[in-house]
Amino acid sequence: MIGTLVDSNVILDILTEDPVWFARSSDAVERCANTGPLFINVVIYAEVSVGFQRIEDLEEALPASDFPRLHIPLEAGFLAAKAYQAYSQRGGAKTSPLPDFLIGAHAAVAGLQLLTRDAGRYRTYFPNVHIIAPSG
Repeated sequence: MIGTLVDSNVILDILTEDPVWFARSSDAVERCANTGPLFINVVIYAEVSVGFQRIEDLEEALPASDFPRLHIPLEAGFLAAKAYQAYSQRGGAKTSPLPDFLIGAHAAVAGLQLLTRDAGRYRTYFPNVHIIAPSG
């Protein structure tokens, strides 16, 4: 599959107009959109939804026409668990929850590139995923 899975941190940079990351994340999303479709999954949707009181407002801010929703395959769940296990065994901090590994594994299994500000961790645990990070 050709396209980009857009991590919640990049989407939140844009939706909150983050003073440090807004321009960089907006530019990165635009560049990725010029090369193919942008996608989100249920984990990204859930992480972004924290800032909204109503699902209708979230849907307006994150329309499916701009960010089609993809289901996470079971194979990605398995890969995420193995990557998270390796992370924990290496002494990884509990500040990186399993959902982050589901995002990386989903990109790996679906053959998607991943647009994220957490490039280092994803490159370490999902070396076959093409990572795009907003730059300044």
